[in-house]
Amino acid sequence: MNKKKIINDPIYGFINIPYEILFDLMEHSWFQRLRRISQVGLTQLTYPGATHSRFHHALGAMHLMWESIGLLRGKGISITEEEARAACTAILLHDIGHGPFSHALEGTLIRKSHEDLSLEIMHALNDQFRGDLGLAIKIFTGEYPRVFLHQLVSGELDVDRLDYLGRDSFYTGVVEGKIGTNRIIKMMNVVDDELVIEEKGLYSIEKFLMARKIMYWQVYMHKTVLAVEKMLISAVSRMQMIIDKNGVPQCSQKFHRLLAGDNSLELFLQLDDTDAIYALKNHQMFSDPLLSYLSEGILKRKLFRSRLSTKPFSVDTSEKILEQLVNTLDIDENTARQLIFSGSETTQFYDWKPRQIKFLMKDGRIRPFEEISDLGDTRHETTKYYLVYPKMGM
Repeated sequence: MNKKKIINDPIYGFINIPYEILFDLMEHSWFQRLRRISQVGLTQLTYPGATHSRFHHALGAMHLMWESIGLLRGKGISITEEEARAACTAILLHDIGHGPFSHALEGTLIRKSHEDLSLEIMHALNDQFRGDLGLAIKIFTGEYPRVFLHQLVSGELDVDRLDYLGRDSFYTGVVEGKIGTNRIIKMMNVVDDELVIEEKGLYSIEKFLMARKIMYWQVYMHKTVLAVEKMLISAVSRMQMIIDKNGVPQCSQKFHRLLAGDNSLELFLQLDDTDAIYALKNHQMFSDPLLSYLSEGILKRKLFRSRLSTKPFSVDTSEKILEQLVNTLDIDENTARQLIFSGSETTQFYDWKPRQIKFLMKDGRIRPFEEISDLGDTRHETTKYYLVYPKMGM
């Protein structure tokens, strides 16, 4: 069977599957599950075109890894076939640990990060593939001595970010997130087994970092996206609380079993976005007005109001909203408090301390980004405060 297929990708055109093991992994049911997990959660309720999946992203990242390897080889960097295959495998599986609606429910369904779950799944796959993923796992965890291979999988300038920024920009239609992916890859080089960017690629890196910041606040933390994610987390948490108190409903679903405490990897790998939506659609089985209110709000797009500010919201502001909810929705104060969400979100568009981007200067010196860029002296961290609550007319 010919396993070196060609796939038509809307971002890059025709992309290749360079190794048979990649095809075998893609055909695995655990990887096919990513077709049913949204890349950007419930963002499609704000940007209708954002229906792309983790499956799309994984293939795109694999393609960029293969492109990067080819480029580096062309510059005289020695990369063995075993290393190339392992690096492509590591990036293909880097997001396999995502659960329903990706980041929206991460840490809510299972108290583990998607990175930890991805590693756990990779070990399970390694057993099934008789140890063929051993080197890929070392690259994924950063245990392999050739650091640049891990940096391409997970770093400040990895192919994961290069793909998701361009892909999310394309599907949302937010053109400010578009980056010069090909240009950045062409500017990559390796010195002492560490990834560097050639000096002439500075402006492309600056644009990449600014695009990341813009996409975060215009897409990933858009106030409507924030509102629906808080509603989803609250609905699932409410469902879990009821299950803890009353047990699993008679017509239990796999999603309910997970909330009831079955944290087995086998069960987790059977769940995707459709299970979460189906659970919301069957909120009536719990006979809980608050859960019904949240579930129907998500399903019918009757979304909460969201306010963002550079300063914390005052207690008086929250108390006034609380009073209005009690009077307008005719609910008790305790229920009203469960419908108000406040907190802060911080984004760091360049985390230079642990994983700084380094540049290869024309004179052969290696210098960090913050020394040679005008952005080096600017704040890399932005914090915004949010207040999410029902629209009074809902």
